[in-house]
Amino acid sequence: MIRREISLFLKNVPGELGNLATLMAEAQINIDAITIQDASAYVQNLFEARGKSLKRLASSASYSSMRRDSAEFALIRLLPDDPDKAIALLREKDYLFDSKEVVAIDLTNKPGELARMTKKLGEEEININYVYGSVTTGDGKCLFVFCPEDVAFADSIFEGGNY
Repeated sequence: MIRREISLFLKNVPGELGNLATLMAEAQINIDAITIQDASAYVQNLFEARGKSLKRLASSASYSSMRRDSAEFALIRLLPDDPDKAIALLREKDYLFDSKEVVAIDLTNKPGELARMTKKLGEEEININYVYGSVTTGDGKCLFVFCPEDVAFADSIFEGGNY
């Protein structure tokens, strides 16, 4: 199922995630999935990828400066149950954010389910930019969020649980 994900940077200090979660809770917005990444790691990976592709966009001094500055922030990606309401709330509260379509899939919590699903994407030549998910105990369902290069095509592959 195609869903809208919100990405934002929060200051990397105690209480910031709690403030965001409280803001969402008070607005009756449920966060169905979330991932948090140290922004400096994100920036470092971006620089390494750029270096491997030989496409330098800035000097080494600029890279170092950006890495230092990015350590002050965390990259948050979240999947709200009501993205329009969440976006309006974040705008009202002056958060800097972006949103994009992703594919969210409920998987059975058993060995091989993730492998089967990701193998199908590979067979269809769909690259996965990133993924995050939840795990439950027992035989419950797990929600996995995928950011493939072709969201609509990836979603069409998994319609009706056919993977």
